[in-house]
Amino acid sequence: MISSRLPRPNTPQPGFARFRGARRGVSGKLIVGLLAVLSLAAVVHILVVLTIPQNATHSAYSNAARFGPDRAFNLLPDVVPGAEPLPGLDPAMKHALCRYQLDDGPVLFTASIPVPFWSMGLFNTRGDTVYSLNNRTAGSETLSMLVLTTEQLSILRENPPENLDELIVIETEDTEGFALLRAYVPHPSEAKQVGKALQTASCGLLG
Repeated sequence: MISSRLPRPNTPQPGFARFRGARRGVSGKLIVGLLAVLSLAAVVHILVVLTIPQNATHSAYSNAARFGPDRAFNLLPDVVPGAEPLPGLDPAMKHALCRYQLDDGPVLFTASIPVPFWSMGLFNTRGDTVYSLNNRTAGSETLSMLVLTTEQLSILRENPPENLDELIVIETEDTEGFALLRAYVPHPSEAKQVGKALQTASCGLLG
């Protein structure tokens, strides 16, 4: 006799259903947790990237203070491989550095360096070049340059010094910075003389 009863469909057991539901719950929590960790890591990475320029902002200007007082050219140690006083210095040159603040007034730079080549660069607190020149662009072995803000220049024009037309005048919005004076040393025997010329350079108040 053939039974007419149809086969019963596979019905999941109650315990198995609960297991699958619990497993889905754990997987969902794990995914949410991973997404939260990745989001936090992304936020931390972005914050680190954004703060790097701020940290670098103070590094160049702050490092310049260790070579001597502000508003004076301080002779830097000779460039020795592996022990450079500042990055990117040329070992064929001697260097002097002056840190300044325009809040105290305009800065007058003067120097007389009898060598085949010298140059000077102005840098802001981040270490970015604001202005640079050398004896060839200046057309003289002497340096006479005035650095000041636009407001200070307006005030100065009301009562200008007699030699204002003879000065290289640089306007800047950066009220703090430093100058790096470089002089080529033609022969080791002239190194001492070049160093003295850099030390006699002036970086002070106008007048």
